[in-house]
Amino acid sequence: MRRPLGITIVGGLIVSQALTLFTTPVVYLFFDRVRGRFARAVRGRRAGRRRVAEVVAGD
Repeated sequence: MRRPLGITIVGGLIVSQALTLFTTPVVYLFFDRVRGRFARAVRGRRAGRRRVAEVVAGD
């Protein structure tokens, strides 16, 4: 009578641990890539503004 409950609990713990070990690095890598893309976009905009300022200033 207690065996199915024990199997369910242990199985749930194993599955949740595996999901945690898999999803944590995946989410970290996703946000790291998003941060990199955002940083590149901001750098590109700043470089574009500098070019416009140089053209306007006549340098």
